[in-house]
Amino acid sequence: MREIFEAELKQVGDDLAEMSRLVESAISRAGTALLTADLQLAQSVIASDHAIDALERELDERCVLLLAQQQPVATDLRVVVSALRMSATLERMGDLARHVAQVARGRYPAHAIHPLLEGTFSQMHDAATRVARRTTTLLTTRDLTVAANVERDDDLLDHLHQDTFAALLGPDWTGTAQETIDVTLVGRYYERFGDHGVSIAQRVTFLVTGDFVDGRGQTMRA
Repeated sequence: MREIFEAELKQVGDDLAEMSRLVESAISRAGTALLTADLQLAQSVIASDHAIDALERELDERCVLLLAQQQPVATDLRVVVSALRMSATLERMGDLARHVAQVARGRYPAHAIHPLLEGTFSQMHDAATRVARRTTTLLTTRDLTVAANVERDDDLLDHLHQDTFAALLGPDWTGTAQETIDVTLVGRYYERFGDHGVSIAQRVTFLVTGDFVDGRGQTMRA
């Protein structure tokens, strides 16, 4: 029975990594579509989001069965419960990538981002893609150095998000009402994407160390 349980836990880990790889591809393509006004690329991100949703459902069903049939305790219980929460987080990250792609599609053939902020959103795209790539690495290696790097990229996204507000409120902003809305929305999507990456980093840190650091910096020991 233990061997079956270990095999099921491994499959849970494999599913999480596959979800993360799909999210990584989605946010990379969505950002490229946004910056280049690539309609086909935006459509591909929107169409492929169902694959992330399907994996979340399958993974959640597997975790619920493990809880019901194996009744895990201690570390095993932490792994299963954390997997349930991380799958939901990855699904939301996929949704955020889809939202970015939908903005790109909605403004085609025009660019959604005003020229004044193209550089800022290019940096946000790079940082979000790094968050996604490092999240995949973290889920497969549980390397806490990678977890720390995810948090640093999120700090950069937070800073860039503040830069978008400064630009919108500054004297040089000449964008239309629609461009103002798009900047506000997409900036928020990227900022939340980073926050979700940090959530996964904190969950993996919890699995490795038994300590969970909440959003206020408070450490809780299991």
